Amino acid sequence: MKRGKKYLEKEKLIDKSMLYDSKDAVELVTKTSIAKFDETVEAHIRLGVDSRHADQQVRGAVVLPHGTGKTVRVLVFAKGDKASEAEKAGADFVGAEDLVAKIQGENWFDFDIIVATPDMMGLVGRLGRVLGPKGLMPNPKAGTVTMDVAKAVTEIKAGKIEYRLDKTNIIHVPVGKVSFGAEKLSENFQTLMSAVIKAKPAATKGQYIKSVVLSTTMGPGIKVNQAKISE
Repeated sequence: MKRGKKYLEKEKLIDKSMLYDSKDAVELVTKTSIAKFDETVEAHIRLGVDSRHADQQVRGAVVLPHGTGKTVRVLVFAKGDKASEAEKAGADFVGAEDLVAKIQGENWFDFDIIVATPDMMGLVGRLGRVLGPKGLMPNPKAGTVTMDVAKAVTEIKAGKIEYRLDKTNIIHVPVGKVSFGAEKLSENFQTLMSAVIKAKPAATKGQYIKSVVLSTTMGPGIKVNQAKISE
C-alpha cells in the first residue's frame, strides 16, 4: 500500500523494532497524527484466545474516564415507563414496533448503539439479520440489554465503549481524540486494558495479551510493551 508524504514523515518518529512503554506510546501517538481533523486514537489488542470457541470469547463494556470525544447516537427499544426513562436520560430515539418498521422498511441506521429492555428482545430479534453483521445487536454482556435503560444511556453518553473480538482475535476500540492530550489518553487506555485483562476467559492457555498497537485513525501504528501491562 502506497503511503503519503505526511504519513512517511511521521513514521520516521517511530522505532519499529521497539516496544514502547504505554505512556511513551500515548505521547508518541499524539505526535503522529497526519490529518487536519481531530483524529481518533485507537487501540488494537491481539489476544491469545480462539474466538471460535464459546468459552474463549472476550466481550464487555467499560466507561472511559474521559469519554471518546465522539457524540454517540443511542436508540432504545422500550415501552411505557422505561421509554419515558430513556427519553429523560437523553436517548436520541425511543420506540418499539415503529422503529423496527423504520429500520426494515427504510434501511435506516442513523444511530450508533442500541439499548433494549429484556422484554423487547423478541421484537429486536426480528432485526438480527441486519443488526448482527453491523455489530449493533444489543447484548447483556455489554450492558445494552437491561431494565435500567436510564443508566445505560447515561453511561454510553458519558463515554462507555464496547469491546469484542473480531474473527482474527483482535479487539479494535477508540480510546479518545488526539486533542485529549497524552495524560487523558493514557488514563483511558489504562482503563480499557484493565477491563480487557479482567475479562480473560478461564479457558485461556498461554499468553493472553499477544500484542498491543496504538495508532491514530490515519497514522502509523506504535507497538506497546504488553509485558509491562499487568495481567
